[in-house]
Amino acid sequence: MKSTRHIQLLAAVSLALTILPAIEAEPRCPGNTASVTPRIVQHALIVIPVKINQMGPFDFMVDTGSQVTVIDPSLAAQLDLKAQGRVGLVSVASVAQASVTLLDSLEADSHVIEKSPAIVQDLRQIQAADPRIRGVLGESFLAHFDLLIDYGHKLLCLDETGAMRDSVRGEHVLFVPPQHPADELPFMERLVISVQLSGTGTGTILLQLDSGSEGPILYAGSKDPRVHVLVHSAALQGGNTNSAQRAFAVVPPLTMQIGNHILSNISFVTPVSVQESLPSRHEDGLLPTVLFQRVFISGGGRYVVFNPK
Repeated sequence: MKSTRHIQLLAAVSLALTILPAIEAEPRCPGNTASVTPRIVQHALIVIPVKINQMGPFDFMVDTGSQVTVIDPSLAAQLDLKAQGRVGLVSVASVAQASVTLLDSLEADSHVIEKSPAIVQDLRQIQAADPRIRGVLGESFLAHFDLLIDYGHKLLCLDETGAMRDSVRGEHVLFVPPQHPADELPFMERLVISVQLSGTGTGTILLQLDSGSEGPILYAGSKDPRVHVLVHSAALQGGNTNSAQRAFAVVPPLTMQIGNHILSNISFVTPVSVQESLPSRHEDGLLPTVLFQRVFISGGGRYVVFNPK
């Protein structure tokens, strides 16, 4: 406080001038949308509280790369969820079977979706990063809203009114129209965009926007021969890496262009061991949202804005 602190009026004015900028700088969602303060795990994974059938809350990871919400078997048993069939799941390097259930209600940040599908699947790989995570909030829920992820301010915004869409400024990068494989159950459309990578010529490759991964991935089973060249250039990890890290090989750093955004020295990885039965994917890999400070995804407009203003 200034030396004139004994003058009460001046002290009050000085205090007001000190507090006001902090209030104005408090991060908010565009369009005065309500916000959630997530836990950020390992600098990348977004965890928020979720209620299922009006019970909870439980910690769920927000994952735009998952077409459907996923629930850990122990939580499914706790909630007495009934299986209503089985479905095949395709991950980065494997394919598996999982039970399907239908949730009476799924709630996050006071937003409720009724009769929402979910699958029951072991989540031990995710829980290795944080054992408190009980599920994954996927696109079967998220696609009903516009979504803003702000890593710098640890802020997550869900909006079903269009208010954020009207307030966000920046280049609209359109999602590629879906092409569902015949052997895959299309719960929701994947969020896939076209990008240019150095070393692949003037054409584009397709990457799925993924808030549930820490780094970019190229699929070993991509149908694009240009991606095969990059995958074959990947070097195995060794030294002090753990078994999970050794499951991936590292592609030499690349420059990536998405619309007008250019990102340099991006290190993609590719899985070392892939099941022979793994079906081919429409997209060529994953693009993690954590590469950007802020990401706005319009579920209704079918576009994404990177680092919006």
